[in-house]
Amino acid sequence: MTLAGTPTVVDTDVLVVGTGPAGASAALFLATYGTRVLVVTKYGRLSQEPRAHITNQRAMETLRDMGVEQTLTALATPWELMGTTTFCTSLVGEELGRIPSWGTDTVRHADYALASPCTMLDAPQTLTEPVLVKAAQDRGARVRFDTEYLRHVQDDEGVTTTLRDRLTGVEFDVRSRYLVGADGARSAVATDLELPFEGPGAVGGALGIVFRADLTHLVAHRPSVLYWMLQPGAEKEGVGLGVLRMIKPWTEWMLMWGYAVADGPPELTDSFVRELAVGLVGTDDFEMEVLSGSPWTVNHHFATTISRGRVFCAGDAVHRHPPTNGLGSNTSIQDAYNLAWKLAHVVAGTAHPSLLDSYDAERAPIARQVVERANRSIADTGRIMAALELTDTTDVEVLERQLALRRAPGPDGDRVRAAVREAIAHKAYEFDAHGVEHNQRYASAAVVPDGTPMPPYERDAELYARPTTWPGAKLPHTWVTRAGHEVSTLDLAGTGRFAVVTGVGGDAWLAAAAELGAQRGLTITPVAIGPGLPVDDPYGTWADLRETADGGVLLVRPDLYVAARHAAAPTSPEQAREWLAGALDAVLGPVATG
Repeated sequence: MTLAGTPTVVDTDVLVVGTGPAGASAALFLATYGTRVLVVTKYGRLSQEPRAHITNQRAMETLRDMGVEQTLTALATPWELMGTTTFCTSLVGEELGRIPSWGTDTVRHADYALASPCTMLDAPQTLTEPVLVKAAQDRGARVRFDTEYLRHVQDDEGVTTTLRDRLTGVEFDVRSRYLVGADGARSAVATDLELPFEGPGAVGGALGIVFRADLTHLVAHRPSVLYWMLQPGAEKEGVGLGVLRMIKPWTEWMLMWGYAVADGPPELTDSFVRELAVGLVGTDDFEMEVLSGSPWTVNHHFATTISRGRVFCAGDAVHRHPPTNGLGSNTSIQDAYNLAWKLAHVVAGTAHPSLLDSYDAERAPIARQVVERANRSIADTGRIMAALELTDTTDVEVLERQLALRRAPGPDGDRVRAAVREAIAHKAYEFDAHGVEHNQRYASAAVVPDGTPMPPYERDAELYARPTTWPGAKLPHTWVTRAGHEVSTLDLAGTGRFAVVTGVGGDAWLAAAAELGAQRGLTITPVAIGPGLPVDDPYGTWADLRETADGGVLLVRPDLYVAARHAAAPTSPEQAREWLAGALDAVLGPVATG
C-alpha cells in the first residue's frame, strides 16, 4: 500500500531516527556537510518537556562550528544566572550550604574562560530542539513527523528501513547508505541491533512536574538552576533529594521527587502535586499553574558496543543515566558530532568505510564514563545525610534534632558542621566537573599516535580541563588574531574539513596539504600561526599550548580533535608530504571507495 504520488521506497544517504538532541544535531551536522539526510520521529511535534537543560562548553563549541551558537544563546538563560546551587530544607527553610557551580564563581571562572570561546548555558530541550531542527531544514535536511520506525535490514550496499506513517497507518521503506538510531532510552533501533548493555538498568523512579509560579523573592538573591531540599523521604529514590529546577527565571519550574520503581509512579492528582510543591517551597503562600507531569526512570545502563555494520546508535539510545552532572544532551550532541563528519566523508568517497569503525571505538568508552559519573553523583548526595549522621529521614524528630545539632556550639556541632561543609564541597564533582566535559580522549584508527605518552594531569582530571595537542585530544582553545581581530583557534578549523596547523618554518606542510587534498578530493584548511603569517599569536598563548616547535604541525579532524602531530619542522618538502600522506592514509584509508 502506498500514498498517492509517493514512491514505495524513499532514498537518502543517511536516515536518522529521532529528533532529540542526538538526532536533531546529527541532522544539522550532516546537512551542513552537504550529506542528504532524512530525520524522522514518531511524535507529532518536537519535545514539549524541558528535560535536558545544562548545555556545556564543548556542546556549545559544536554549535559554534555550525553557526548556531548565537541563536541558542539569545534564547537561553545566561551563564551568570546558573550557579549558586543551594542545599536547604525548603526555599524558605534552613540553608545547609551553597556551592558555586558551572564555573560561575571567581575561583573557577578563569578555568572555564581559558578552556573555550563559548559560555555555559541553561537551554531546556524545548529551546534547543527547534534551533537544531530549523537550522538542519534550512540546510537541506528533510524532517518527517508522525513517522514510526518499525524495523531495518542491512545488506552490503545499504540499509532498508520500514517506517509507518502514524496518521494514515501506511508503511513504507527508506533506502539509505547508513542508519542512525537516536530514538531515546527505549530505542527500538538499539533493540533490533541487539546491542550489548551493562549496568543494573533502572535504579530508581522520579517525577518531573512542570509548573508556573513566581518565586522570584525566594531565589533571585541566590540565582541557580537547581535548588536541593532535604525533606522527609526525599533521599529514598530519584536523584537523592527533592529538587526545584529553574526553567525560566524565576517563574517556571520543574519539581523532581523520587518514587520506588517497583511500586510504580503515584497518581499525580492536583492535591498531591500541590502538597509536594508546598513542601519544597516551604510555604503555601504562592499560586501555581501545573503545566505537565510525568514519571521517568533513573537509569544506570550503557552499551558496550554502539554500532553494527551500517547502523549506528547515539544519545540516550546507548547511554542511559540520571540528569546529574548535566551530561545527557551534551554527550548526545557530541556523539553526533563525532559520527557525522565520518559519515559525510565516507558518503562523499573521500574516506574508506573502515573510518566508521572509529565511532564505536571512540564514543563507547564515553558512554560508560558519563553513565558511571552521573550515577556516582547521586551516591555522593548521600554524603550530606552521612554528615548529619542520618541513615534516613523517616523519623522527623530525629531529622530535626540532627539539623539542630548543626547549629549547636561545642564539639558535636563542630563535627557536624565540618562534615556538612565537606559533603557539599564534594558536590563539585557534579556541578564543577570541568574535566569530565573537556578531557575526553580518543583512541582509534582515526588517531595516529606520535609515540609520546598522554600528558599527565597536574590537577584532578574530573574537576579541571587539561588542554593538550596530544593526538586524540581536542584542539586547545586560545585567542589569536587574524587581520588584527581576535579569533579562537577553534574557529580556524572545523566546518566539516580537515585542517593543518603550523607556524613559522612550516610552509612545506601547507604545500603538502594542498597537493594531497587535491589528489583526495579534500579541502584541507591551511592554518599558519606566527609573526608575518595569516594568523598571529600576539599573547604568546598558542606557543604555550601547541606542544610543537614553530614549524611542527597538527592534523586536525573536522570534529576539532587532533588526528596526528609532528613536533618538529620538516627536513624537506618530501618528508612533509610523506608524513602527511601517511597520516591521512591512517585516518581516512589509503583508498577512498565510498
